[in-house]
Amino acid sequence: MNYEVVNLEAKIVVGVSTITGNSDPEMGKIIGSLWEKLYQGGINSDIKNKVNRYAIGLYSDYTADQYCVTAGNEVSKAENADLTIKTIPAGKYAKFSVHGQMEKAVADAWGEIWQMDLDRSFTGDFEEYLNCNFENCDIDIYVALN
Repeated sequence: MNYEVVNLEAKIVVGVSTITGNSDPEMGKIIGSLWEKLYQGGINSDIKNKVNRYAIGLYSDYTADQYCVTAGNEVSKAENADLTIKTIPAGKYAKFSVHGQMEKAVADAWGEIWQMDLDRSFTGDFEEYLNCNFENCDIDIYVALN
């Protein structure tokens, strides 16, 4: 799977979060429910100061077997005290561009990424959904590198 190395400035993400892990048999359902809460729950429309319309799926606060997942948007200034506020650290990232049916494209890409020998920092990996066409989605996945 091809990628390019990019340097990013820090980003502020506001949304909803939960803790899960790759070994959790309910991981897919847990992450899916976050996205439902964001969109069907109306939270997305309440997020202030969005930089763009791109949804962000952020993976942060890694431990040996768990991580925090945040579904939300990048903002210029965090003003939603009732929601999760996370910072994607500035730094070097491997950028993977994928296209296809949203859930399958992301799941397949992460399946390959987890098998790659990347010098990962585990400081904050994220998906940026460039459109909201569920069947024909463009997604950039950024994996934090040392």
